[in-house]
Amino acid sequence: MNWSRAKTILICSFLMLNLILGFQLWSTNRSNQTEIALDTSGTVEELNNALRNKNIRLTDELPTDQPKMKVITVKYDDNMKPSELKTLKAPINMSNLLGKGASKEVQAQSEIPNFGLYQLDSAVSRNGVYVFTQLYGKIPLFDVKVELSEKNGEITSYRQAYVEVESGVEQAEQKLIPAQLAVRSLVDNYLSDGAIITEVRLGYHGQPYNSETQPMFPHWRITIDNGDIYYLQAFNGAVESPQKGSELAPFGTQVDGAKTTENPDKNEDKSTDKK
Repeated sequence: MNWSRAKTILICSFLMLNLILGFQLWSTNRSNQTEIALDTSGTVEELNNALRNKNIRLTDELPTDQPKMKVITVKYDDNMKPSELKTLKAPINMSNLLGKGASKEVQAQSEIPNFGLYQLDSAVSRNGVYVFTQLYGKIPLFDVKVELSEKNGEITSYRQAYVEVESGVEQAEQKLIPAQLAVRSLVDNYLSDGAIITEVRLGYHGQPYNSETQPMFPHWRITIDNGDIYYLQAFNGAVESPQKGSELAPFGTQVDGAKTTENPDKNEDKSTDKK
């Protein structure tokens, strides 16, 4: 037997098998990507139809990617009381903090602890009160806020909540409900005709209660022009009863009567909590 020739044939066979398997893997991935694109396209069309049927305007651009996120556990810093109003020793000029070209350096140099880790949240800011939400990476923690009080063009006082994200137990990332599907669920089951959706944003949110440590889940936060804010859990589609932006409780405090309703697409009576 010619062992050299047999060895060559065997190597060529393995190479051919690898090429075939590689082509099959590439073909399967391409097919899956095409199916995802078609699903997204269909979801967008269905959403546009639902918006037209109820004369609802969407003024925010929705993300088209399908991210994955995980549940996180945060520990509330007990040294910072969200209910405590603190006066700044050196007021901050609003133009330096909120004006065009304002930088993180202004935040970092202020006397507010860890202020550089927060980002302006214009959707829940209101006259005389500017809200900054703490970030986890680039993702906002909707309930963890610094509220700045303005007087005569200067920030003179603030309230603050701050958390540490615990790293003890690693959670697996999970696929999220697309933004288009989240908005459509709200349009079909909660919003009244003629409503205007002003912002759709992905972040972390947790049911507030008196505890230093609690889990936070990915949520789509959907803001309406009348001030209502809906939180839709991005794993299972559960929708909380709407809150007014000015009535949002600080993180870590119990809200009386707060409740969550199941996804209406899961056999719920659509008349419940309908706006």
